[in-house]
Amino acid sequence: MELLPYLQEYGTVDIFLSGDNSNLLLDAPVKYRSKGLSLYYNCTGGLDYWQILKGYHPLRLRNEIRDLPVEKYDLVINDFEYITAAACARKKISSVNFGHQASFRSANTPRPEKKNATGEWLLRNYGKASRYIGLHFKKYDDFIFTPFIKKDILEAEPSEKNYITVYLSSYCEPNLKKLFHPFGDFQFEIFCRETKQAHRSGNILFLPVDKKRFDQSLIRCTGIITGAGFETPAEAIHLGKKLMAIPIRGQYEQLCNAAALEEMNVLCLKNTADSFEDHFYNWVASDIIIRNDYSRTIPECLDYLFSSQDGKETLISNIVGDYLF
Repeated sequence: MELLPYLQEYGTVDIFLSGDNSNLLLDAPVKYRSKGLSLYYNCTGGLDYWQILKGYHPLRLRNEIRDLPVEKYDLVINDFEYITAAACARKKISSVNFGHQASFRSANTPRPEKKNATGEWLLRNYGKASRYIGLHFKKYDDFIFTPFIKKDILEAEPSEKNYITVYLSSYCEPNLKKLFHPFGDFQFEIFCRETKQAHRSGNILFLPVDKKRFDQSLIRCTGIITGAGFETPAEAIHLGKKLMAIPIRGQYEQLCNAAALEEMNVLCLKNTADSFEDHFYNWVASDIIIRNDYSRTIPECLDYLFSSQDGKETLISNIVGDYLF
């Protein structure tokens, strides 16, 4: 949503939206849609592999790859999305993998101490493209830029109210109650995919996942506890909010993000089972807060993208034939 107005200055932009497990609405016209390949979560901090496999339909994917008209466009930008990447490979069309996952093409991008071979393979092959423009917490390589930050966050005046914001997408309400009810001296605003209407439970205010409400909560909180994704930690760092990250179990990209955050002195926990109470109180008492200015990224990225279009066909041979369909 932040990138779209800038891209529209260069020409007409059509959107292909893939996936069926998002809690947020896209406030823009979508020309092509697909259920794609989506991640699903259990309630205890990990991936729901059975639900993920149920969404895998080879015939549907093959047809969508065949029918997606990538050949009609002057530029195809793909944010680590399989159907678009495979369609470009099949039709020998140049594309740009533009997003956080593209940053892992660099060996300089932080990894956990124990690399996962399957995770590394997926990061390198799932959304293959002709060119890569990565986004990460730091500029680890010449094709990597710092994060995009929403306008509402960029223009915000951060403050500190008496609560901690929590967004742990792989946990459900009962698990979150068990985890945060014991901290009775603290107030929590917890955003949960199960929550349909705001309601209070002791020291917890449960809230539906809503972009505007979440932005306001983040801007005014004393700290945030979230997964080791990319956008939310980046926004917290831009605002200078105290941050704790808990990677989703089984999601290798989040383990890589946690390694990068730990290098920046952000507290990252492997899970909530081992001494979470001690970690929480130490985190609250800590005066370590990381703040980086991420306000100038989009113009820099687009200058890099459009100034490098000459010779864009030269890498096509590297991606053809690497896809199942």
